[in-house]
Amino acid sequence: MMEHRTKVGNRLLAALPPADFDLLAPYLREPSLERDAVLIRSGDRIEQLYFPRSGTISFMLEMPNGQTVATAVIGNEGAVGIVSALSPSRSAITAVVCVPGVSWQISAARFSAALNQSNAIRHVVQTHTRALLAQFQHVAACNALHSVECRIARWLLHIRDRVDGDVLPLTQETLSELLGVRRTTVTHVVRKLRMSGAIRSDRRALIEVDRSRLEEAVCECYEVMRRRIDQIVSPEGMRHRTHSAQVGELPALEIPLWPR
Repeated sequence: MMEHRTKVGNRLLAALPPADFDLLAPYLREPSLERDAVLIRSGDRIEQLYFPRSGTISFMLEMPNGQTVATAVIGNEGAVGIVSALSPSRSAITAVVCVPGVSWQISAARFSAALNQSNAIRHVVQTHTRALLAQFQHVAACNALHSVECRIARWLLHIRDRVDGDVLPLTQETLSELLGVRRTTVTHVVRKLRMSGAIRSDRRALIEVDRSRLEEAVCECYEVMRRRIDQIVSPEGMRHRTHSAQVGELPALEIPLWPR
């Protein structure tokens, strides 16, 4: 089972019993995710679904004046577009690759057909939806209540949780788009974090983080959000619940999603 999880790479897919995963496997492709690539644009019909194996994807809300703000970020614990499998619709957000990686990709039609044959796949979609909704709620509260410095620290830690290593390939322009603030504001906050040692690198397009010091700058939203999503989506817990969904039982098993 561990070999299967490692090979699959995406935690949602790895949680499926083998028979249910086999409904999807023949139709999965594995494209690379290039930085800043737009996977789904707001208003478009969702034709392709993505299950990241590495890298991160940000869900961006675009305002009429062109300003953007991130509502969520996902890595290999999540997916892009699968909520539409429950009820086909146009996308309300734009999904943009934040950190490059690789992903499984499957057409929405193929995924929906498999979902109609599998309670376990349906349960995976529902679990992912709960985790995504939790992130939306916490991000909205944090954006309203906390400073730009706290919010930058939170996004950096969320992204760090989903990649290997402390060097994040992020530009200040990307941070500006994630937070919905001016580039000059980001420059000022990044300089402040660098002076505190929370960020150690000043190389262009790369941000090297010191987790322990960055955690001193972040608000409580980071840990609350992380803990809540841990409770909803965990590798072993997901596997037990998707198996139990086939027999009508949903036992709870909470195991940290991102070991520290």
